[in-house]
Amino acid sequence: MTRFQQHTSETAPPEGREALDRAQQEMGFAPNLLRVLAEAPAAAHAYLDLGSRLSQSSLSPPEQQVVLLATSFENECDYCMAAHSTVAGMVGMDEATQGAIRRGEELPDARVNALWQFTRSVVRQRGRMSASDLAAFANAGFTRANILEVLLGVSMKTLSNYTNHLAYTPLDDAFEAQRWAPPTEARTG
Repeated sequence: MTRFQQHTSETAPPEGREALDRAQQEMGFAPNLLRVLAEAPAAAHAYLDLGSRLSQSSLSPPEQQVVLLATSFENECDYCMAAHSTVAGMVGMDEATQGAIRRGEELPDARVNALWQFTRSVVRQRGRMSASDLAAFANAGFTRANILEVLLGVSMKTLSNYTNHLAYTPLDDAFEAQRWAPPTEARTG
């Protein structure tokens, strides 16, 4: 099987072109991830739709990025870690939090750390959360709706993380300043 193509408006299937145009309108450019997803227009639109729905959740924009980064960290997706580190800075995530996330460390704010740890556990445990996991999340001030919003973010990032792994998606220039590699500890624990 050949490598995945990074489509343009000229090479993508018609509905894939629509997704690339939508990304251009929403983000100012069509990232390489979406150029790959354009091969399957339903997947490209699903990714954009999930992102749009997540942005309408009760999680703040920095909290949304915590979920997306936690999922990408656990899935060791260098592309999404760079992309969402860039976005995290744009939505006001402080540097201490962002740095701790990128290193896989405990976050400075207890509530945000609970979101970080809960999301990582969801990915590791494939959603099979214990009563104590759920209680710890609730004790940090999160709701049942937030649990489902975390699942929304995990779903979105699983689609993109796995796509990037399969397609070896090259990093866009826009994300280069946030290039990332998994810390050694992330691979072992």
